[in-house]
Amino acid sequence: MSVNKEVKRITTHTLQKMKSNGEKISMITAYDFSFARIFDAAGIDVILVGDSASNVMAGHETTLPITLDQMIYHAQSVLRGIHRCLVVVDLPFGTYQSNSDIALASAIRIMKETGAHAIKLEGGEEAVESIKRIVHAGIPVMGHLGLTPQSIYKFGTYTVRAKEEEEANKLKKDALLLQEAGCFATVLEKIPAILAKEVSESLHIPTIGIGAGNACDGQVLVMHDMLGINTEFKPRFLRQYLNLHEQITGAVQQYIGDVKSGDFPNEHESY
Repeated sequence: MSVNKEVKRITTHTLQKMKSNGEKISMITAYDFSFARIFDAAGIDVILVGDSASNVMAGHETTLPITLDQMIYHAQSVLRGIHRCLVVVDLPFGTYQSNSDIALASAIRIMKETGAHAIKLEGGEEAVESIKRIVHAGIPVMGHLGLTPQSIYKFGTYTVRAKEEEEANKLKKDALLLQEAGCFATVLEKIPAILAKEVSESLHIPTIGIGAGNACDGQVLVMHDMLGINTEFKPRFLRQYLNLHEQITGAVQQYIGDVKSGDFPNEHESY
């Protein structure tokens, strides 16, 4: 029997046992009560309240504009919908980069005001001091290496990271630093699969991949991409499981037609 099915609540300890047993970890983003309830009931291991809400919920071009208050609102909504899965919340841009005091204060606000189980932040060596402060305060931290969307203007592109030896070596070093700093897991985004495999095998904490091959200990996708709500974003790593954009469009058009024709509501739908 899988570790997942043995427990009533997924915790950071559960994820560690899953890695040890070779059981893959499933993770998906969510930003509201309704979808969180569906995903939790379906058996997802981890929900990430991602700063991708800046893109898919608010329509911004990048993840940078979303605020801590907005992330707290989304996380509160998600936590009301779950009973079993682990919920991780992104620290948004500007809430942890300046110093560890601000980072800790931001993490504490998320934990106290949302009931979340962990936070996630981007960065390697430069984030270690903040990670240590947050972990020492009793807050679980998930790291994030590779393509880090909050640094998109630094990169200038969403292309695959760490293809060159120097950057790959830094990523391997950073992964070990995050583990030593106390991270319970780390996301590896858009890096070569062979590098992700090497990193995953070098760590005793789980790795969660997105565009990093199948050797990671788990996988994460943005719900709007996986469910086909978005139509513009089609990277190589994305597997689209539904085409909700097409289905929702058809349903709404049918509803419009029924209203215009007078077919809705009919006699049985009236009091």
